[in-house]
Amino acid sequence: MTQHVLWTQEQLAQHWLVSEGTLERWRCEGIGPVFLKIRGHVRYRLSDIMNFEEQSLRKSTSESINTSNNWS
Repeated sequence: MTQHVLWTQEQLAQHWLVSEGTLERWRCEGIGPVFLKIRGHVRYRLSDIMNFEEQSLRKSTSESINTSNNWS
């Protein structure tokens, strides 16, 4: 059985310097990392947070870091 490090909404809000209300709104809008809801408690797996942060990396406002260029 794989064990995951789980973060609370409060921990993620502090890490990203956003309010808990922002995270709540993002969840309703389908924004942000995937989350677990276990018996009414929201938890985020650290691996999902890290994946979301990786996917959010940008070279510029219009180009993700993973976009390959055709300069060769």
